[in-house]
Amino acid sequence: MASEQIAVRLPKDLLEKLDGLVRAGLYESRAAAVRAGVETIALIERRREVDRSIVEGYQRTPPTPAEETSALESIRQAIAEEPW
Repeated sequence: MASEQIAVRLPKDLLEKLDGLVRAGLYESRAAAVRAGVETIALIERRREVDRSIVEGYQRTPPTPAEETSALESIRQAIAEEPW
């Protein structure tokens, strides 16, 4: 995959945290940690888009009372089946 280098300025305390993650072996370099952070932000934003789409869908076509009852029963059953 092609990549492009960027320059990023970070406050000293955030840079110290970043370096701590690298020292702890969680990431092999600062760049790897920053890449992981950007990937995580992109994933979170994608999930938010999906959530918004689901909400908009339900607002356009609300569930029927029977569907709501069925959904609640399904949730109750799933909780009852949990091993806790």
